[in-house]
Formats: sequence, structure tokens, C-alpha cells
Amino acid sequence: MAIPRRVAWLASIVALVALSAQAVEPSERLADHGLESRARAISTELRCLVCQNESIDESHADLAHDIRVLVRERLTAGDTDSQTVQAVVRRYGDFVLLRPPVEASTYLLWYGPIGLLCVGLAGTALWLRRRPAIAVPPLSDDERRALDRLLGDDA
Repeated sequence: MAIPRRVAWLASIVALVALSAQAVEPSERLADHGLESRARAISTELRCLVCQNESIDESHADLAHDIRVLVRERLTAGDTDSQTVQAVVRRYGDFVLLRPPVEASTYLLWYGPIGLLCVGLAGTALWLRRRPAIAVPPLSDDERRALDRLLGDDA
């Protein structure tokens, strides 16, 4: 039984997307499946400092590889997940976190978009209120008669 071409194409695309979604190389993987799953969970929470829109788990950048190796070294040494994340943050700063903590230095990041939205809505409301009303002049007698004729109200 032959596989239709469309199904083969779709399967190929799905396989390529699945392979490109994770950049963890086989040489990086830990033999202990428990530690490897912890490393993968941590890697999805850390930003690639080169790509900036990908986690280190998805990035193929050399720096992302270095951070993945660091995470696995820390876990192998016996660090907890939070200790491992803190070691990476100490080395690269809060920017390495995909979800940075809510603190004074990140208020603009967390609350800035909401503030901009409120300012935009308030500005729009003020503009709408201050906008001059368009006065529509009343119909003249000739226009009224023409309208009545068009509507069939010749009474």
C-alpha cells in the first residue's frame, strides 16, 4: 500500500519541526533520566542570551550550549533546581530568566505594557471627548419635499 504524497510531505514537515524545536545534542544528555528531565525543565526556563526569544533548550547558539552544559554539571554535582538556576543567574544576570522576578528593577518590564495601554485608552477617551461635534444643518424646504417624493410621502 503506497503512502499518499501529501501524507509523506506532512510527516516530513512534522519531523523537521520536532527536530528543530530542541537543540540539546546527544553528547550533552545525562545518562540518569531523572537528572536529564530536571535539566530539560530548567533549560526551558532559561533564555538564550544570543537569540533572546528562545530558551536554551531550543537554541543552537554556542552560548546556549555552554549554559546547558553548566546546568547539567550543577545538577550532577548535587545542586537542587533552584540552586542551579541561581548559579546561572549569578553568572549571567536576571536577563537569562524567561520569567524574571517581580522586583523594583523589573517593574517597568512587568507593568509597563499595562501602563502604556491605560495611557493610550485615557488619551483616546480625552480625544473623543474634546473632538468638536459635527453639526448637521437642517433640510431646506426644497430638500424636504424631494425627500418626501423619494420616500413616497406625498401626502
